[in-house]
Amino acid sequence: MNPTPDTALVLFSGGQDSTTCLFWAKVQFERVWAIGFDYGQKHEIELQQARKIAERAKVPFTVYNIKGTLGGSALTEHHLDVSANHAQNPNLPAAFVPARNALFLTLAAGFAYQHQIHDLVIGACQTDFSGYPDCRRVFMDATQTSLSLALDTDIRIHTPLMYRNKAETWKLAKELGVLEVVRDESHTDYNGDRTTYNEWGYGRLDNPASILRAKGWEEAKAKGWV
Repeated sequence: MNPTPDTALVLFSGGQDSTTCLFWAKVQFERVWAIGFDYGQKHEIELQQARKIAERAKVPFTVYNIKGTLGGSALTEHHLDVSANHAQNPNLPAAFVPARNALFLTLAAGFAYQHQIHDLVIGACQTDFSGYPDCRRVFMDATQTSLSLALDTDIRIHTPLMYRNKAETWKLAKELGVLEVVRDESHTDYNGDRTTYNEWGYGRLDNPASILRAKGWEEAKAKGWV
């Protein structure tokens, strides 16, 4: 499949944010591709959901196996508590994966270059997040500049959720007409639970990701957005 000039590559994990971004991209661009990463994450089930969602959205989906590349996180060291503070920086959550977005964006840019794609879409957000430094606008801007220089071509990084809180992300999913898909098929729970179904989707309130997702749903519900 050959890309058109109006093609975007979505960094797609199967989580709430990237699923919303996938459908946002389908509105904004003529053609959408997706790329995911198996890095040994504790909630690997998210990739299973990602494949289902990509198939439903009729989006080509490529998954890179990079297990063993990233570490130093409760998401890669499965015995660690995802609700604790990070061992090397107590100001960050244990689920912070050092250099994850830097690596993901680099690999995505390399893939995009091979397929003559200039637009990358990622669900990074600095408004309602867990304090990950690699989700900040300043990092995205710097990375966009660096990748454009490294490839000697124009790379554009789109972050449609950057200034939206979780309630506003639920609202966007509703506006895109995919609220049920995001709620029922995306996966956020860091412990990988898909046995417990709630009004806000699958997961348990024993990890920061599910708590943030549930809180956002309740706020969006209170405002009549969902």
